[in-house]
Amino acid sequence: MKKGQNGQNNTEHLKIIPLGGLGLIGMNITAFEYKDSIIVVDCGLAFPEDDMLGIDLVIPDITYLKENAQKVKGFVFTHGHEDHIGAISYILKDLNVPLYATKLTMGLIERKLEENDQMKTTRRKVVKQGQSINLGDFRVEFIRTNHSIADAVALAIYSPAGVVVHTGDFKVDYTPVFGDAIDLQRFAELGKKGVLALMCDSTNAERPGFTASERTVGRTFDHLFSENVTHRIIVATFASNVDRVQQIINSAYKYGRKVVIEGRSMVSVISTASELGYINIPDNTLIDIDEMKNYPDEKMVLITTGSQGESMAALSRIAANMHKKITIHPNDVVIFSSNPIPGNEKAVSKVINELSAKGANVVFQDTHVSGHACQEDIKLIYSLVKPKFAIPVHGEYRHMKAQAKLAEELGIQKDHILMLKAGDVLELSEDSAAVTGQVQTGSILVDGLGVGDVGNIVLRDRQHLAEDGIVIAVLTLEKYSGQILAGPDIVSRGFVYVRESEDLMDEARMVVEDCLDYCGSHHITDWAKMKNSIRDSLGDFLWKRTKRRPMILPIIMEVAY
Repeated sequence: MKKGQNGQNNTEHLKIIPLGGLGLIGMNITAFEYKDSIIVVDCGLAFPEDDMLGIDLVIPDITYLKENAQKVKGFVFTHGHEDHIGAISYILKDLNVPLYATKLTMGLIERKLEENDQMKTTRRKVVKQGQSINLGDFRVEFIRTNHSIADAVALAIYSPAGVVVHTGDFKVDYTPVFGDAIDLQRFAELGKKGVLALMCDSTNAERPGFTASERTVGRTFDHLFSENVTHRIIVATFASNVDRVQQIINSAYKYGRKVVIEGRSMVSVISTASELGYINIPDNTLIDIDEMKNYPDEKMVLITTGSQGESMAALSRIAANMHKKITIHPNDVVIFSSNPIPGNEKAVSKVINELSAKGANVVFQDTHVSGHACQEDIKLIYSLVKPKFAIPVHGEYRHMKAQAKLAEELGIQKDHILMLKAGDVLELSEDSAAVTGQVQTGSILVDGLGVGDVGNIVLRDRQHLAEDGIVIAVLTLEKYSGQILAGPDIVSRGFVYVRESEDLMDEARMVVEDCLDYCGSHHITDWAKMKNSIRDSLGDFLWKRTKRRPMILPIIMEVAY
């Protein structure tokens, strides 16, 4: 659906267009459109899947927003996690519009803007929980919620078509570490006035019961610190979980330990949170990594990234003996304060095994609580908000399906529960909801400094190279006669070990020579045809001999005498 296709008869409808974040964990971004106004909620990245070889990050395709740039009034953010803010510095290069977020969320966004020299060119406004902003035909109210990072908000999005409540990532925590409990009263007030649709976090919709308070982890840490007064303690957690870091620091201070924070993202988030007053670090508690040698093990706590087994994160490098300044000592206590994200279980298990083999005592029981609402919390929000339509968001398809089932159990009509996918254009009015079209969406792959220059074909080639290797046939021809002056030479990488396969390489060379003889006798001088002929002949031969299909790259050079 391109700009200019909005007929007058559609103007009373609110359009909700998810551009990412549905059916996967991460890359959350949703556009809300009414007449000539578009607001965008969140702008997150996703981390690459296993088959995305060499890819660093995945960001959303915002073609639709670029086509309608004159309508876009701003980006509004629910909280400061990477899957909600991580793509913004890339997107601003194509779409420079104002940003609206709470204080800590904006602080984390500004770190990204500073790194990319975008601070002077980007308009920003810090909004307090409870405040509202006007953006075109929309008014957006920021409602206090709880999550695994402070300053998280839900959004009440007011339009002439009705009110949509977007929860963002949330949990119901009556005893949060920082700030106040979720503003359930405001959700109830909105429900009384009438809510057109609820877009609710689905991440934990399969889990029964209530999500435990973050403070329960603090008690577990206290217990672990009291049990291990003679050992060094290393804690791995998410860089953005500021409240978790606060509780670890509280226990460290209580038991007279010094704290080192290691991992680039961890240092960045904690320094931002500290500057803005979202974490309280007692004087003389934090020390530099180079000062560790001045203290005995029993007086040290190390807080680090790598709880998901990421290969380049600090804990993984420590476990693999690749860290320049930290090595594992026998009887170190290593605490994993997180649950593996689906797909990361193998990597986490590998790190745990490496740590255990070096004599560390690894702990991962009761050291984490989720930042997402379980079934009873989700039911509570639905009961307060009483939406006419339910739109599950945030999570894999099975998570969204589980929330849809909960909504149905709570009395929402089945045809009022809308299971969207990225790119769907949902048109909502007081008495109707229907998917009326599709816009372009997808994943833009970031590799180093390249954004979008690695696509499916390049990934397929990388996959091919990774699985089967490459065989290169190199030869030199005389320019006018087409006679072979040198070669063909066969070079192999990742296919077979050449020194143990000399016969195979000799036969492959003969196959290429026969192919060139055929081309000569049939007067085939076009390089493209010659290369295709070499590729086909060599490919058939190698498949028959090895049952493998390496990438075959013929290289023909020409010399004039």
